[in-house]
Amino acid sequence: MNKWIAGLGLTLALGACAQTWGPVPNSFLREAGAQVDTGQFGNATLNNTMIMNGEKSYIVSLANRFAEEVPSTITFAFDSAHLDAAARAALSRQADWIRQFPEVRFRVYGHTDAVGSDSYNRRLGQRRANAAVAYLVSRGINRRRLEAVVSYGERQPLIVTQGRERRNRRTVTEVSGFLKRHPSVMDGKYAQVIYREYVNSAVPPTALSDNLTSLSE
Repeated sequence: MNKWIAGLGLTLALGACAQTWGPVPNSFLREAGAQVDTGQFGNATLNNTMIMNGEKSYIVSLANRFAEEVPSTITFAFDSAHLDAAARAALSRQADWIRQFPEVRFRVYGHTDAVGSDSYNRRLGQRRANAAVAYLVSRGINRRRLEAVVSYGERQPLIVTQGRERRNRRTVTEVSGFLKRHPSVMDGKYAQVIYREYVNSAVPPTALSDNLTSLSE
């Protein structure tokens, strides 16, 4: 009887420990870090491999990333190509992102709403695309990396309406390809770009140049 009571007490004690500490024995049967892995472990290597062997398009990958990380669309007042404060702020963020990838080209598509004639909207859409491109250039982006393409609201509206709709009066910036003959055009070198971007984001350029100067002295 005493042995039975002692065994029951030991079982209850172990059960209490399991509730307090979690499934400790099971953790020894899995690889290190499995408990904190959120499903992203190994994705960088997989992505590099897919890019290098052609299973994944780097342009598509960059285009998706650009659309996720910065506002790719700006809007305009009715019958206007003027960039307001919100548009300039969005374009500045675009420029900061574009500057990281000197090998990549971009297109800016201009759109209008359905009010007005096709010919007028074509010219207005072009003015809007030109305005966005000019602002990106003013933020230090090389003009030959940018192309202004006109479209208009009747052809590609976000909101289907014949009336005034600000969301249709827009420009959209997209990744379009790589610069020809650029010295670092992608050739299975995705990891090099990521490393370059990582270093640039971690070390301020002034601090890096100061350190290099002190080392050379």
